[in-house]
Amino acid sequence: MVRVFAALMIIFSFYQLSFSWFVKSHEAKMLAKAERQVKAGMPAAAAKYPTNAEARGLYEDTLKEAIRIRNQRLLDSTAKQTITWFGQDYKFAKDQEAKLGLDLQGGMNVTLEVGMADLLRSLSAYSKDKAFTQALTKAVAEKNTGGKDLIDLFVANYRTAAPGSKLAPLFLANSNKRITVESSDDAVISYIRKEADAAFENTSNILRKRIDRFGVASPTINPDKNKKIITVELAGLTDRERVRKYLQSTANLQFFELYDINEIGQSLLAGEKALAASLNGTKSAVKDTTVNKADTTANGVAKADSPGAAKKDTSMAAAAKEAPIRALMQIFQPEQDPTTGRPLFRSALGIVAAKDTAVLGEYLRNPLVASQFPQNLKFAFGYSGGNDERTNGIYALYALKTVDGSRSKLEGDRVNDARQDFDERGKVSINMGMDNQGAKIWAKMTEANVGKGIAIVLDDFVYTAPTVNGVIPNGSSVITGSYEVKEAQDMAEMLKSGKLPAPAKIVQEQVVGPTLGAEAVSGGTMAFTISFVLIFVLMLAYYNNAGWVANISLILNLLFTISILTAFGATFTAAGIAGLVLTIGMAVDTNVIVFERIKEELTAGRNYPTAVANGYKRSLAPVLDAHVTTFLTAAILYYFGLGPVRGFAYVQMWGIVLNLFCGILISRTLTDWFTSKSRHLEYFTGASRRIFKHAKYKFIEFRKVAYAISIGVLVLGVASLFYGFDKGVEFSGGYSYTIRFDKPVKPDEVRNDLQKVFAEYPVVKTIGSNNQLDITTAYKIEESNADSVVERALYSGLQKHLPAGLSYEDFDNAYKVGSQKVLPTISEDLRRGAIYATLFSMLIIVAYIFIRFRDWRYSLGTIVALLHDVLVTLAVFSFLRKVVPFPLEIDQHFIAAVLTVIGFSMNDTIIVFDRIRENSGLMPNADRGTIINKSINDTLSRTIMTSLTVFLTILILFIVGGEVTRGFAFAMLIGVITGTYSSIFVAAPILVDFGKSRPLGAPEPVAAVDKKAKLVTGK
Repeated sequence: MVRVFAALMIIFSFYQLSFSWFVKSHEAKMLAKAERQVKAGMPAAAAKYPTNAEARGLYEDTLKEAIRIRNQRLLDSTAKQTITWFGQDYKFAKDQEAKLGLDLQGGMNVTLEVGMADLLRSLSAYSKDKAFTQALTKAVAEKNTGGKDLIDLFVANYRTAAPGSKLAPLFLANSNKRITVESSDDAVISYIRKEADAAFENTSNILRKRIDRFGVASPTINPDKNKKIITVELAGLTDRERVRKYLQSTANLQFFELYDINEIGQSLLAGEKALAASLNGTKSAVKDTTVNKADTTANGVAKADSPGAAKKDTSMAAAAKEAPIRALMQIFQPEQDPTTGRPLFRSALGIVAAKDTAVLGEYLRNPLVASQFPQNLKFAFGYSGGNDERTNGIYALYALKTVDGSRSKLEGDRVNDARQDFDERGKVSINMGMDNQGAKIWAKMTEANVGKGIAIVLDDFVYTAPTVNGVIPNGSSVITGSYEVKEAQDMAEMLKSGKLPAPAKIVQEQVVGPTLGAEAVSGGTMAFTISFVLIFVLMLAYYNNAGWVANISLILNLLFTISILTAFGATFTAAGIAGLVLTIGMAVDTNVIVFERIKEELTAGRNYPTAVANGYKRSLAPVLDAHVTTFLTAAILYYFGLGPVRGFAYVQMWGIVLNLFCGILISRTLTDWFTSKSRHLEYFTGASRRIFKHAKYKFIEFRKVAYAISIGVLVLGVASLFYGFDKGVEFSGGYSYTIRFDKPVKPDEVRNDLQKVFAEYPVVKTIGSNNQLDITTAYKIEESNADSVVERALYSGLQKHLPAGLSYEDFDNAYKVGSQKVLPTISEDLRRGAIYATLFSMLIIVAYIFIRFRDWRYSLGTIVALLHDVLVTLAVFSFLRKVVPFPLEIDQHFIAAVLTVIGFSMNDTIIVFDRIRENSGLMPNADRGTIINKSINDTLSRTIMTSLTVFLTILILFIVGGEVTRGFAFAMLIGVITGTYSSIFVAAPILVDFGKSRPLGAPEPVAAVDKKAKLVTGK
């Protein structure tokens, strides 16, 4: 079973990872093709049309931008082209490839908080009640500092402000009879929570639709319904202002009357004729595209077989020259009622491929084209009769009748209810209700448009354009069509968005420039490669040819981890690479535990088959214990973490699970296969046979010295709380910018210069080289939409250190290589989450140790050792933060390191504890000190070997992994050293001095295995 499953996993892994190779190969071919096309056409085009690049929408000002646009169009046009050996197209393969996070390729990460306070105001019909206003204001303030649920805080504060008053009267007006004046407070709270969940879901859907239009490949969107936050990662996107504005804008729901093709067909052709003349740059183009009246239908649209229909030349290039608009879209032909002969109204003008909407939009906005249409007309794209899945990359074009150029006669705030239902024929429908003012406007609109369509538009995108069957006098409408139930539910929630404003606010933001991303990729790859090679060689040097088993297990572990993460759509970040590097170190640990046990069995005189069997059996319990505790800390980190730190925990959890399979089952299978060939593996080399041979160090005798050191650590750890820490922007709140200068700069001078514009002294630290600074400030962090103001103030304050005449745009693009923003609300949540994560990790591990060993002394030793490790790390980060030449900040990466150290420390401690319990059964007459000394000495080789492998991998990550993971790696280095020390000198000695009347105990499974081993060997 193990062999079959391993073979299937290997096949699956290569299959899954092959998509990345196929995609990269295809994209390289398309990029080369785009470069050839642009370089061949750019000079001629520039000579012939020197001023028309923007109007044509085909080329940009620079060759680089033109290549990017052409490359994207080639990729869009080949989305359905088969590129793999297995028959999959480019779009499918692109979705399956390994994805890089923004810190590896540049981009933007934002965390948005959905405004529940705005929702409560809306549900209360914007109540002016003094108690309501006071309670909500206080609840928002408490939420910002305490992080509790806003609805609970509001209810508690309202009951304080208005003792004995019921909640129902506050929310009755806009409840649409869902509650009554007699409803209990519990019923009202339940109603509010349902509306809050619906509003959050609706906001998430709206944001997802908006993000899909950014043109970002594989954006990552993670809504958290409990915390009411949405995390969005847009790798490769750098237009920060557009993202900020677009994601935070309130949903704009509107109802528009429409023009149809019968009304504007002639205008469309006239605009196309003028556009063609402009694009071709000659008057003959006008003649070529002239549409004779005899060749058109009644509405002015060219007949399919007319000369004006661009049939003179069958080539696409000729068609695009003569009819550029019709080359991109299929215009609907007018239809007539077979009974009356009157023209039938068709809501959409035509259909266009999604990849061509940007170019068509530029054509329609061209002044030569726009001047042909009525001034109140606005074009909008939308669904062509279905949802996203049904469009299959095809959108419809609509002509909206506006008021004042952008507004509609009826805005979405007049909708007071919408829900999915079924009509009298059992078809899925949407019931929509209006308030009194909306009902009056709706009645006039429907009366004037019977038999015509009315477009329902959200964020300038047409979701549906139902036909009016008759006048609707009371504002209560039923929308029917070919809807699925889920689609109708989403549409109803979208319609309610005009009534329930729950806008999203950016509370955390991080921008990574492509330069930093490339450096992170380079550093992470180098760290990963060097670590892998070093561990590979070390295992062979220490364990002889048995090291090949460990190395094969390590390779398969990494292969399976990467392929499974890719299959599940995980995004690889710098923190994720750190997780893989750490996985290398931890994967070796399992084989080290097993191999060291086998070496003990061989040293005791057992034959190879027996030694191998006993080695794997006796190692299983401590290996499982170590993996369970490490997995628990990673799971807690994943739950409380945010952004890249969650990615680190996710990678670590998968690595732990797969390491059990590879390190135990595959390693054992490989070993048995080799042994079955009448041979055996060698586990000793000349060096490893001599190291720690007959070790008999007196560790327990030094426990009082260790206690004194631990007390000193405790004092330093407590003192660090008063001496202070450098908090990262995640925990302090504010703006953080990474600036790279052309020459070395002095942080103190930069700090003084920026104080003049920020009205406070920012935190300025050198990162890596002395020409790169991290600048953190809380300037205007409490103000809304102040991002641009702060960035321009930064630019102004740095003028003395920048080249003369450097524009703000060039500074923004070339010198500001990274930025981060965290509002105080989310920083408080992060701080609280970090504390909870650390405490829960320690408590869960202590509980697990108690259950596993059934002895409170083991739990006590565990908690003391863990506190020791945490306090040492805190003391180092506090007292050395102004000494070392790199930032030591308390941030999410630091918490990730602390939790990882806790898990690693437990690995060592559990191995020692397990051996103490085993030896106490084998040495019933020995005193505690002797048993514990022997147990530590027995496991000393394993402890040193494991610590060394992990330490080396983390040291490599620290040296070459880049600035993103340097603080994490430093904390891990400290943790590995102190974790090894605490396992030997802190946790174990406690068993000597506490509970002296109780035996340490011996587990039955070990005794049974040992008995069997004695019978086999005859001893």
